[in-house]
Amino acid sequence: MAKPYKTVTLRLTASQYAHLRRQAEASGLKMEPLLRQLIMGVNLRPRPPDTYAALLRELNAIGTNINQIAHNTNARKEAGQTDI
Repeated sequence: MAKPYKTVTLRLTASQYAHLRRQAEASGLKMEPLLRQLIMGVNLRPRPPDTYAALLRELNAIGTNINQIAHNTNARKEAGQTDI
């Protein structure tokens, strides 16, 4: 069963509206979900830059490589100078 929604009219000055838009853009949310989150007391943080996703992928690849090296070394029970 659908919950009944209530409508709230909110009047803002031009500067308040501009501030709200900047906050929405920084958080990556649209204005309505942003207002809902703020009303519920959620501490919103700015959306991380898109470059973070690429950095996380690179770190994951490095971790995978280290894990493969450790697995091969453990399987052979030795690590030579070239492995180190």
